[in-house]
Amino acid sequence: MTRGHWSSLGAFLVLLAITWWQPLWPGEQALHTSLTVVGLVALAWVQRRHPLPLGSWLLVLLFLSLHTVAARWLYSSVPYDMWTDAVFGFRLSEVFSWQRNHFDRLVHFTYGLCLAGIVVGRLGWLRTLEVVVSTSAVYELFEWGIALALAPDLAEAYNGQQGDMWDAHKDMALALLGGVVSLALAATRTRRR
Repeated sequence: MTRGHWSSLGAFLVLLAITWWQPLWPGEQALHTSLTVVGLVALAWVQRRHPLPLGSWLLVLLFLSLHTVAARWLYSSVPYDMWTDAVFGFRLSEVFSWQRNHFDRLVHFTYGLCLAGIVVGRLGWLRTLEVVVSTSAVYELFEWGIALALAPDLAEAYNGQQGDMWDAHKDMALALLGGVVSLALAATRTRRR
């Protein structure tokens, strides 16, 4: 691994530690963060067998970083309105007339964007989208299984549906859209060469 791999991993681990400073919902955050740990183990396994170039490595860490931030606030409570108000002077929810917190949608879109950017060179265009959609569906089924095992109030907090009965469908659609955008960007780069 290069210095860039190690330094970006170090920065990610610092972010992970910061999100655990005085956790708001420690049990629920631990449940969400367990998926981050699985992701890090998978990343280490892949890196040993098929070393990722720095760009792909950074895409994985970008996704894990967004997931880690979302886990801190259980997705549904990520204070992005407060952040955009402090930095830009407006709240996204007011600008777009949103009634729910959409940070989970950003994470699902980013999942498709990052995963497609990593695997397209190995699998081709169609298989890449198949991998994005199928892994997104497996995650939604996993999330549903966890929700069935939890008490109803904990299930709602974990799932973060926020009253949207089509939440899983929209999440998968956004992952697919992220994959399509990633492939379009890859095609643009290829044409320029």
